[in-house]
Amino acid sequence: MNNKFTGLFAFLLIIIMVWLNFNFDQPEFDPDANKSQTEFSTVRAFEHVKAIAQKPHYVGSPAHSKVRNYIVEQLQEMGLEVQTQEAYNLNEEGVLAKPQNILARMKGSGNGDALVLMSHYDSATHSSLGASDAGSGVATILEGIRAFREKNSSHKNDIILLFTDAEELGLNGAALFIEDHPWAKDAKLALNFEARGSGGNPFMLLETNGKNARLIEAFKEAGPAYPVTNSLAYSIYKMLPNDTDLTVLREQANINGYNFAFIDDHYDYHTATDIPKNLDMETLAHQGSYLMPLLGYFSDKDLNNLTSDRDLIYFSLPFGEFFTYPFDWIMPMLVLAIIIFLGLIVYGFKKERLRLKDIFQGFLPLILNLVVSGLIMWAFWKFCLYIYPEYPEMEQGFTYNGYIYIAVSIFLALSVSFMLYHAFRKKTKAASVFIAPLFTWLFICSLIAVYLKGASYFIIPVYFGLLQLFIMIRQKKPNRLLMALLSGPAIFILLPFIWSLPVALGLKMLFVTAILTCLLFFLFIPVFTYFRKLKSFAVLCFLTFNVLIFTAHFYSDFNAERPKPNSLVYLKDVDKNKATWYSYDQMIDDWTAEIFGQDPIERSNTESNFSSKYGSAFKYRNEAPLIAIPEPGVILEKKGIDSLQNRLYSLKIAPNRQINRIELYETKDVDFKEFKVNGLEADDIYLGENAFHMFKRRWKERLLTYYAANQDTLRIEFSIDGEDEPEFVLYESAYDLIGNKDLKVEERPDGMIPKPFILNDATILKKTIHLKN
Repeated sequence: MNNKFTGLFAFLLIIIMVWLNFNFDQPEFDPDANKSQTEFSTVRAFEHVKAIAQKPHYVGSPAHSKVRNYIVEQLQEMGLEVQTQEAYNLNEEGVLAKPQNILARMKGSGNGDALVLMSHYDSATHSSLGASDAGSGVATILEGIRAFREKNSSHKNDIILLFTDAEELGLNGAALFIEDHPWAKDAKLALNFEARGSGGNPFMLLETNGKNARLIEAFKEAGPAYPVTNSLAYSIYKMLPNDTDLTVLREQANINGYNFAFIDDHYDYHTATDIPKNLDMETLAHQGSYLMPLLGYFSDKDLNNLTSDRDLIYFSLPFGEFFTYPFDWIMPMLVLAIIIFLGLIVYGFKKERLRLKDIFQGFLPLILNLVVSGLIMWAFWKFCLYIYPEYPEMEQGFTYNGYIYIAVSIFLALSVSFMLYHAFRKKTKAASVFIAPLFTWLFICSLIAVYLKGASYFIIPVYFGLLQLFIMIRQKKPNRLLMALLSGPAIFILLPFIWSLPVALGLKMLFVTAILTCLLFFLFIPVFTYFRKLKSFAVLCFLTFNVLIFTAHFYSDFNAERPKPNSLVYLKDVDKNKATWYSYDQMIDDWTAEIFGQDPIERSNTESNFSSKYGSAFKYRNEAPLIAIPEPGVILEKKGIDSLQNRLYSLKIAPNRQINRIELYETKDVDFKEFKVNGLEADDIYLGENAFHMFKRRWKERLLTYYAANQDTLRIEFSIDGEDEPEFVLYESAYDLIGNKDLKVEERPDGMIPKPFILNDATILKKTIHLKN
């Protein structure tokens, strides 16, 4: 091939590999509504999504029972016997709820060991319609089980269908199943379907208290067509506090399982935009492509033989390729790579293709590249937050134009990379320049081998890099097309991680994206170092960077398609006979300006606040009119002294209006010896000596959050030591601000939605509770 054209073909090959990376990792949506009854139909599953996600259906909402009834009816139409499980549950974070789980069981021919298919049917509190989270999971199971039953094939294991409730509040439904349902002892493996966005590839994450080998081998043997997963995510997941229903099953009952969750379009997560039309049909089809082969496989598999004493490295590639190898290979592969690297250096000096001075000079553009790209992108995002003050309104940390900013970060890093290596290339030989990147990658892989073993498959692109170094030593001008092909594995292994990191952790991680892009670029030096016009690539990437900035600006505003999240609550302090408006918003808009004006007053640090997922606090305040709100009936009584000379008390709180949430705070640092809520012992949840006291310190002064499904009386019994009398602050909240006839707050106009993850659109009563003399 004419050397003049190898550069063009190499460049096109890189573009094609990037395109393949993003376009052949999930099934296509088949709009055929008349698909065979024994096959999973995305169209039929989507009908369930539409039925479930008509209105917000959080615990205590009017639509909650309608969704529950719909699921029960669908199961009964399949000929299944359905039961519900309802009781109070108090979790380790002090969240009390009364979930209503939905269960059905398909008997197998075996000894009663059961496979659990699970998803939660409650939506996030207040305003989310829950189409993706987790209407998509419920729909996947309903359609999958329908198709499975149509096959009328026998199966050895029982199949438990578990649709949990109160997952969004604190995984209470899953905990209730494990603690109180007799079927829990039969559960050996669970498949859990979740969502943290409204699109993208569902990612498989394991839950196991042991090692992963047998679970991964079984997953591979089951043969899902489009597996998307890797052991890096598994390692990180095991290091972090997790929050899915499956975590409860693993921690409290040692049940292994697989999570399947998607996170793209993260801006829809828990919001009023989590509606059926925003759910990607390919994503729903992908969930079905996991369920059907795994259901068929595990319905007959021995479920008692899935815990292992060894771990596997694993990762997926486009076209459904899935690779595994043992953890035992990590150190030998690393050591072998280092030996080959050192041998190639010796060989390079012998062939006079390497020079010591050039090798050391090769570290200069590498270090500058990492530092400059990371710092510029960090400063750039800080600048964006300054000139676009609306961005922090997105509690998820991912804006509507977030994908554009990921591309901005990538092309900025590429521009810096091409420019620096253009500037230094004339001073060094090509092979010598590649020594520093390989050394850096081997150093990273050495750290990974010790601290993050699941990412050890990052050594694979390094092996291809070592082969490229050998070719560079042997040949003065290697074939650029061959070099691009050898750099390809780096794209398939590293680029998905680079792209998804800011989606998962927020755009604050853009500087990490820039650094990782530089590290990926280093593995393409054997390609680009033989291009004469690296400066042209730098200019092209910089122009693309600027075009993307203008594009991001064009999509930076809020409108009907990209609605602005905002917040408003009304708080009446019964003790002070005073009422106040509050907002969590960072900037006032046309709707909140009616309450706070154009020059709003900021909240002082001593004023009220509430627990929220991301630790958000009130930003603005204003005086509000006093209106009549029925106060709860509260009785705090001293009941005597126990045998250990601890004082006994009871506290009863009876709401006199339809409420959604109660939070109880203590005003003094009280040493509780016992603590019961609606008959639930805190000691049953917080195991260990002084565990409840430790819980209190962890959550500061908040004692309890109760999500009410009705107006049941909250009954608390406790004992304390010491001379201080107990005193509490009660916050009683109802999501009835909009439409309140006395406050006359208008509906939000088009282009605005309630802000998620916080207490919003609520009327709140604040009341101090203490013993009466």
